This record gives sequence, structure tokens and C-alpha cells, in this order.
Amino acid sequence: MKLNTFLCGVLCLGALSACSEEMDYHEYNNYDEDFVKLNFGNVGGLITNIYSDLDTDFGSYSGAVLGAATDEAEYAYSGGAIETFYNGTWSPVNTPAGAWSSCYRAISNCNLYLERFTGLTFPELEMNADYKPQMYRYNNYRYEVRCLRAYYYFLLVRQYGDVPFSDHVLTADESNSLPRTPAQDIFDYIIAECDAVKDSIIADYANLPADVALPAESPETGRVNRLTVLALKARAALYAASPLFNPTGNKELWHRAALANKELLDAADAAKMKLIDDYAKLWTKNNYKDATSEIIFGRRADRESSSMETSNFPAGLENCKGGNCPTQNLVDAYEMVDGKPWDQSAFYDPANPCANRDPRLAATIAVNGETGWPAWNEAPLETFQGGANGEPVNGGTPTGYYLKKYCQGDIDPRSNSTNKSAYHTWITFRLGEFYLNYAEAVFRYLGSADATSAEFPLSAREAASRTRARKSVNMPPFPTGMSNDEFWTKYKNERMVELAFEGHRFWDVRRWKEADKYFRSITEMKITRQTDGTFAYTRKEVARQWDDKMYFFPIPQADKLKNPNLGQNPGWGD
Repeated sequence: MKLNTFLCGVLCLGALSACSEEMDYHEYNNYDEDFVKLNFGNVGGLITNIYSDLDTDFGSYSGAVLGAATDEAEYAYSGGAIETFYNGTWSPVNTPAGAWSSCYRAISNCNLYLERFTGLTFPELEMNADYKPQMYRYNNYRYEVRCLRAYYYFLLVRQYGDVPFSDHVLTADESNSLPRTPAQDIFDYIIAECDAVKDSIIADYANLPADVALPAESPETGRVNRLTVLALKARAALYAASPLFNPTGNKELWHRAALANKELLDAADAAKMKLIDDYAKLWTKNNYKDATSEIIFGRRADRESSSMETSNFPAGLENCKGGNCPTQNLVDAYEMVDGKPWDQSAFYDPANPCANRDPRLAATIAVNGETGWPAWNEAPLETFQGGANGEPVNGGTPTGYYLKKYCQGDIDPRSNSTNKSAYHTWITFRLGEFYLNYAEAVFRYLGSADATSAEFPLSAREAASRTRARKSVNMPPFPTGMSNDEFWTKYKNERMVELAFEGHRFWDVRRWKEADKYFRSITEMKITRQTDGTFAYTRKEVARQWDDKMYFFPIPQADKLKNPNLGQNPGWGD
């Protein structure tokens, strides 16, 4: 089993001892160091706490996902936190929820663990039957923690650029005076840490030697392993080479990114990982079992929920409120079945504009007239103006579409239902991303979509075509002989489609420094039913605000007041 899904809270490391299942690490602050060192379970509680700050987005902004701050989606309700990103009210004192506090909390815990809780031997437990397997896991913690610390620094540098850096426990004076470290130095650190631990960390928890394997398998599925480390390295290298962080276009950074992503792909191939045939199974409730050949690392909730469903199932259905509605911009990104854009294909039908599309559209987006969404809904969706699920219904889609991806269609929030919730897994790293990462890096390094070398025998064109070749997708591959502009346009389109609503679009457009092109407006589709029962489709442009200062988040004012050495990101004031 290759999937590393982290069971949020205590479940991930529950096998360490019954004690660790009953304790929240926040309680550890009330105990002394000697208590934590008593047994494997207490130390494991520290590790659980570090994992608990990992990022997800099942509606992180009062129900809105980060995609609603991009051209992926529009949130159906006005006045929410997500609007801060595009209505001009963003500032150092009014900062949308960011990674600053949670990541530095996690980094502090990583530093604490590495300084004070490594090198233990637990001699009083040596006679226990599980001593050897527990020590095996304990000795691996240091590598997990180093990778997690590097990941939290990645989240910070992606969001803020230059950030304060420390690899040790800080005194109060240090924490209030630490200057910011340049972003490229942070990326170099992340990559170096990944290289330092990749050959020491456990490669696959599902295939441990018999004498160190524990009877229960489930706690082993939420842990950082070697592929997770390589995935972090590959993604960090891609960001470091991108225009936002590489304004001079240093080709050696693209070379490093291509090598890092190739290393990950080669390791995944050796581990017999592959893209799963059924694209939609990537985000079902059983993806932690059914998509293990593709998902490298994910964060799985420790309890069942239905908030993603009730917040995004079509308004007008019982206990459903609409929410994150895909834009026409996203719909337009799905090519026709011949691989051509909608406005260049003979397969486009103006009377049925979502027909004959890349099958990933139907897996991701619910459209007007669709039946069986959610699975229990027997009526066709009416997303047209005045329809049962359209405007002006409260929460009715302003774009003409509803979100499917990450929503589990069999969850039934109606009052008489017995299937009201399920587990969810947020995908942190999956193989599909890294074929696209590799394609981008090799394209930038070698200079064309078809170029190959002894070092990179897989061309950018071939790599970018992999995600289109799934059995459930079966879209034409990228054609040979494309110009660089043609490839770049098609590549960005492929990335938007393949990775929709997985938290990439917000950051991709920023690292490309193309937000002025994509984030100044969105397009809604207003659908009206004619007297003869046919539908008319009218595009409506909705303006949004963009300022180049938004490429990086502002440093929170409260932290600037504590530490005068932080400075501020350009455009956000002093």
C-alpha cells in the first residue's frame, strides 16, 4: 500500500499505545519533559501534534475554498471571508487566514522534538514484546519530523516569500528579533533536508520487515515516507524555478526542478505506482484504499463529516446550500473530445455546450439538466434562472454550475437519511501533479515541448499527455510540433483541468506571475429557459480586483509589532 493518508488528530499514531489515543498534545504543555519521555506513546503525542497542522481545504474560508478566490469558482454567498482576496479590503490588519501562525507553531514543535526527544532508548520498556517495532518507529520519527518541518517552511515561503528561519528552539528575544531569510535560501534548505533524509526514512510502511511490523495496519497509512520526501523536494524545486521566485530565469533552477521531479517519477515507478484508471476515484470516501497507486500523501480526517457536501450540493435540495460554484472560465478549460478548445471544435453544440467534453468535466462539475447528482436526487438539476437550483434561490449558483469534486454523492443530508456523513481525504501529493511538474520543468530547461536529452528522455509533451491517457479520460495526447506559446497555453489548461479544486490554481498563477491575466475577472453563465423548453446561454463578466502586491501575503501587523526586523512585503506599507 503506497498511500500515506494522515488520520487527523490522534488516530495516525494510535498504535503507539492506548495512552496516545486519549491525549491531545496541547495537554502536553502542562507536563514536564520527563513525563513526555516516559514511553513511546507520550513521545508519539508530540509527533501527532506536528502532523495536526497539515493543510487541507474543504471550505477553509467560512465554507469557501481557496479556488473561489481564483478563476476556478465563485462562492454563492456574498460578504464572506473569501472576498477579501479580490475586493480590495486585504491588508496587514485584515489578512485572510494564512499559514503564518499554524506553520510556525508546527516548526517550533519540530525543533522542540529534534532537540529534546531524539536519542531515547526507553530501557524500562526493553522487556515489552513490542519494544523492537516501537523503537523502529521511534528512530524513524526524526526523519518524519525533518520532512514535516521542511514542508511547513514550504507553505510559508510559497505564501510570504522571504520568511524568518530557525532550525532550533528560539528564546523569546530571538523570536522577537529574527530577520527574514531570502526565499531561495529557504527553498535550498527544503531541498537539502529532503536529500538528507530520503535514504534514511522508511520507504513503505506496508512492507516492513516482519520483526518490526505491528499487527494493525491502519496507523501506518498516515505517515511521511520516502516518496513523500521526494514529492516535497520536487514541488519545492518547481516553485523555486518559477518566475515569482526566479525573476532572472536562471535555467539551472529549472534543471534542478526537472531532476527532482524525474527522481520522484522514477522512484514512484520503482514502487509500482501509476495513474489510476478512474479519475473520479481520487476523491471518493475510499480513495485511501482505491487510489493508493496514485496518491502519494494525503490527510485523512479522524471523524466522519458532511460539511463539504452540505456546503456544495445544489441549493434548493433539502439541507443543501450551494457554495463553491465552478466558473465558466473553468468549464471553458475542458477541451472537446477531439482535443480542441470549445471555440475551435466541430463537436461544440451551442444548445448543449457541456456535451462532447473532456470526461473530467462530468467528474468535477454538475451542470444544468444533469440527473443523479447527488446520487439520491431524482430530479434533473435546474441551474437556469428561476429553476429549482438556480438564482434567485438562496445560494443558487451564480455561474450556472455546481461542484462535484471532493463531494461524495451518496452522502444524503435529508432529514430521513441514514447516510449523512463519511470520511474525507485531502490530497497533498499525487502522481498526476508530478507528471505535469516534470513537463513544465523540462520544457523550461530544454526549451521546447518535444525536446529530449540523455538526462531527460521523456519530453515535456509526452509527460503532459500522461494525465490525459487514463482509461476514464482518454483524451488525445498533446500534438507534436507545437510552438512554445501553443504548448504553454495547452499545458496551463491541462493543469487547471487535472488539478481543479486541489489547491493548486491560487498558487500556480502566482508563481507564473500571470495573475493580471487570470484574476481580474471571472465569467458566469446565465442560463434561461425559452418558451419551447430549450435553453439560452449568456456569458456575464464579473470584475475582480488585482494588485501585484497580492503575489505575496502581507506580513501580519501583529507580528510586525512584536518583531521590528520582519519588515513588510512590497506594496503592503511599511
